[in-house]
Amino acid sequence: MSAERDSAVGEQGSDGGRKTAGAARTAAAGTGASASAAKKAAPSKKAAARKPAAAKKAAAEKTPGATKPAANKTPAKKASAKKASAAKKAPPAKKASSAPLKKAPAPRKQVVAPKKATASVPAAPAKTVAAHPQGESRTALVRRARRINRELAEVYPYAHPELDFENPFQLVVATVLSAQTTDLRVNQTTPALFAKYPTPEDLAAANPEEVEEILRPTGFFRAKTKSVIGLSKALVEQFGGEVPGRLEDLVKLPGVGRKTAFVVLGNAFGRPGITVDTHFQRLVRRWKWTDETDPDKIEAGVGALFPKSDWTDLSHHVIWHGRRICHARKPACGACPIAPLCPAYGEGETDPEKAKKLLKYEKAGQPGQRLKPPQAYLDAGGRAAPPLGAG
Repeated sequence: MSAERDSAVGEQGSDGGRKTAGAARTAAAGTGASASAAKKAAPSKKAAARKPAAAKKAAAEKTPGATKPAANKTPAKKASAKKASAAKKAPPAKKASSAPLKKAPAPRKQVVAPKKATASVPAAPAKTVAAHPQGESRTALVRRARRINRELAEVYPYAHPELDFENPFQLVVATVLSAQTTDLRVNQTTPALFAKYPTPEDLAAANPEEVEEILRPTGFFRAKTKSVIGLSKALVEQFGGEVPGRLEDLVKLPGVGRKTAFVVLGNAFGRPGITVDTHFQRLVRRWKWTDETDPDKIEAGVGALFPKSDWTDLSHHVIWHGRRICHARKPACGACPIAPLCPAYGEGETDPEKAKKLLKYEKAGQPGQRLKPPQAYLDAGGRAAPPLGAG
């Protein structure tokens, strides 16, 4: 339609060109003027033909999707390429601005660097420490927990149960007696007890008053007398005088809970178990292995971090460390071999010289808790405990 309008306009004159063209057509047969007029009309038609082409070209230049000659496509491609390259360069700039937000937060570094931890975590009760090292994933927790166990295995290669025993019966009785007292006190007491009552049958038939007198140094001696006599009777009546090797059977005995049962299973029968005593509870919470306070939940939570085959030795390592270095009131942080892995570093004494004075047992050059410790312990420099009543 535009081409038709443009050609019509081209045929018009400045002063009414339509009439002049009509006159030219009527006089064309006989006059020379009409011929010259016809000749003049031809260029005007060519010009009219050129105008639509120019209009189309102009429209094509204004319209991006219009058809253009091949020569005109190159600049457009270059322009689009420049825009694309600019668009590709733009995202990295945004990433750079947001990168600091994705960096691991500082508290995670304090797990592996005690010097940095002391700068951000002042000496304070355990309750003020964060529930977990900030930013630590489940995988990182498992790796850190297992590394702590490996480090403790190097520190205490001779770790063992610190109760003297020669058979499962002696171990279950000694473990029951160890409640609310030290293993050292139990070891100083049980020689007289087992000398007089060497078997479950003997202890089941014992006079309670005589047993109480022997057990008096261990504290709560009346309740403990009732328990050891009661479990001896149960062994005789239900298990033929033999200590059972199953958890479900052991926990049925008077005075025997899961903690005692796992001590017996792990050390008398070689069956893996986690012993959740007061030391174990304190340390695994300090290390942020779990937030639980119930012993059964602690057992389940910590057990999930380790292979079952590691459970018994893990219990020894943690308990030994709690008795010698990581104490309840004054942990010797400055003398702790796993300080770089401990989120609670700084709760205790961090000065190395002062921390050394807080060490106990063989770490402080003192006797251990067993009267008859394993040879490996003695070979490593450990010393046997003195008998009851000695110096």
